[in-house]
Amino acid sequence: MELIYSDRRIVVAVKPSGVLSTDTEGGMPSLLRQQLQSECIRTVHRLDAQVSGLMVFARSARAASLLSQQIRQGEFHKEYLAVVHGCPPADGTLTDLLGRDRKRRMTYVAREAGKDIRQAELSYQVLDRCKGYSLVRVELTTGRTHQIRVQFASRGWPLAGDRKYGDGDDAFPIGLWSWRLRFRHPESGEPMDFSLLPQPSEPWSRFTDALTSLRLHK
Repeated sequence: MELIYSDRRIVVAVKPSGVLSTDTEGGMPSLLRQQLQSECIRTVHRLDAQVSGLMVFARSARAASLLSQQIRQGEFHKEYLAVVHGCPPADGTLTDLLGRDRKRRMTYVAREAGKDIRQAELSYQVLDRCKGYSLVRVELTTGRTHQIRVQFASRGWPLAGDRKYGDGDDAFPIGLWSWRLRFRHPESGEPMDFSLLPQPSEPWSRFTDALTSLRLHK
């Protein structure tokens, strides 16, 4: 695993596509335990299996509890980069009621509140456009399963490479990357800010200039 930061309480690593973020055999916690020779690695937030990018893991039960508390209180900030089909407005806030079809393992937009229907909200900013695609910076207010993918797809802007909620015609991996994490260190309370851009492969290579500018002016 590519490690960005590690101390006795947390580790920030890059989750590859296809690796589960949860504590299962071959998942990120298991792999990090082997790499770091550490008994305790705990997941505090998740990424879809197909999605890559930054994740922070706790290295003690206390650290996991404090990071989870920050998430519940809206003090843990997660930003993503997404490549979507179409041309969303320059910026905005998307708010929906989301449900989960457990048999099909898919999330959907619900028309009205009900059992197991939860509100989802994100804000976004379009950074660039190129030949029918848009590069979008996304900050989550809530953290629902497949939230970014469903909220954009439901408005006619499916993520590039998304074979579950899109049309499946793209010949490259899903255009979704966890690029920035901001939180307080669970032991010292110091602000922590980590960012990492995706590798310049499809679909990201279409937006090289915009991504370079983002790194310089984040």
